[in-house]
Amino acid sequence: MTAPELGYVHRWEPALAAGTDAPTLLLLHGTGGDENDLVPLGKILLPGAALLSPRGNVLERGMPRFFRRFSEGLFDVEDVKLRAGELAAFVRAASATYGFAADSAIAVGFSNGANIAGAVLLLAPGVLRAAVLFRAQDVLGTAGLGTRHSALGSESDVGTAVFLAGGTSDPIVPRVETEKLAARLRDAGATVTLHWEDAVHSIARGDVDAAQLWLAALGSRP
Repeated sequence: MTAPELGYVHRWEPALAAGTDAPTLLLLHGTGGDENDLVPLGKILLPGAALLSPRGNVLERGMPRFFRRFSEGLFDVEDVKLRAGELAAFVRAASATYGFAADSAIAVGFSNGANIAGAVLLLAPGVLRAAVLFRAQDVLGTAGLGTRHSALGSESDVGTAVFLAGGTSDPIVPRVETEKLAARLRDAGATVTLHWEDAVHSIARGDVDAAQLWLAALGSRP
């Protein structure tokens, strides 16, 4: 569906059981994807959850993305900041429009979508309850984010849980780049589970199985 007032072309599927406190998965595609790409994955990862899947607003040679880059691995940090704010505003507006709890959104992102989710975690505290990030890296570079806990909440917060899945043979996101993001999230107060697969720049079956188990455990926490 298209809802111009929310800022993104997107797809919305309510939770299967109306009136429940089921979480909402915010599905964020990779470069060249659209609002339909990760819907099947969302249904596998957390059956019955509501699904909110926007299409990236930035075009790179006609391919949708969530923020600009100058070249492979060289990101427009100012645009990342801008787009992270826009995405955070979209989640808040969609919460009011569709009636899901504002603090129930769990991001599920791949590649460019995972990267913008990581930026939202760091720059817009409180928007996401948790995140599952496949093949993500730190796209904020040396951008100042303040001191420990200033981004993801205070010392008294429960904290944001993040599942970060990297590929040991990924030619686009080297292992060191994924580890940099894990360190930055932890330094900001997140609880990070780092999962590795012998895989390239794609989502492997092992990634999905591990993320399923992680989400099931997340739902059982008080």
